[in-house]
Amino acid sequence: MEVKMTEKEYTYKQERLARYAKALGNPARIAIMEFLATQDECFFGQLHEKLPIAKATCSQHLSELKEAGLIKGEIDGLRTRYCIDQESWKECKLLFEEFIAKCPCNSNKQTDESNCKCSCK
Repeated sequence: MEVKMTEKEYTYKQERLARYAKALGNPARIAIMEFLATQDECFFGQLHEKLPIAKATCSQHLSELKEAGLIKGEIDGLRTRYCIDQESWKECKLLFEEFIAKCPCNSNKQTDESNCKCSCK
């Protein structure tokens, strides 16, 4: 007897949240995002000077953030200018807020945390 696997799909929100989490899952990429949050825009050289990593590694981290949609990179002559993609950043923030709010401890301020059955207390 042949058993058929039913195909299950993740929601758009689950896929986007996972993509953002992957992109932010490295301290160097967090540092890049923190630095970009203090700038309107900056060039690769400015970023590289601020981070304790090699140029090639910095470039790889920027590519990961760009592929996830969290940053934009525009070529300006011989240099690349980077900035946070504000629309994607808003979506990222909203998805993480929704995800974290799903814990019963967070969803109802009236809930006594001692009655919470999840392991996040």
